[in-house]
Amino acid sequence: MTNIESQRRPVPLTDDGELAVALAFLAFARECVLKKTEGLTEEQLRRVLVPTGTNLLGLVRHLTDAERYWFGYHVAGLEQYRDVDFGMAVPEGVPVERVLADYREACAASDALLRGADPSRPTAVPVRGELRSLRWILAHVTGETTRHAGHADILREQIDGTTGR
Repeated sequence: MTNIESQRRPVPLTDDGELAVALAFLAFARECVLKKTEGLTEEQLRRVLVPTGTNLLGLVRHLTDAERYWFGYHVAGLEQYRDVDFGMAVPEGVPVERVLADYREACAASDALLRGADPSRPTAVPVRGELRSLRWILAHVTGETTRHAGHADILREQIDGTTGR
């Protein structure tokens, strides 16, 4: 394995208001996660490299659930996303392309909810018994996505030596 820093991307320089900055950094974190899956085989995407069972495809599945739960359920009040399991296991019969497409679709649905929204707008569904602001949800999901992008970066480096954000 060689250290190939072919995946480095510059951080967003958007500074056009609170929502624009928040969305730019969320989009950047999402892109970092997806970038880690590019060019790998199905076996590599499903490969477990840590004792917890985490793998790249499972991280994407987990983040799909996070998008749907936090933006779909808490922000939009869509009941079908109330009880996602946040698991990282992807059954063998579920194609890689479906997992990646689901994540892209969940992100697009979230973005549609967020464009033009007021960051101080309260959530439709309380979080632990209290309404939170869209600002809080954005910060939380961005933090989670960024944390898992770091996990994905380490997994990718273990698979083939590729690094970069």
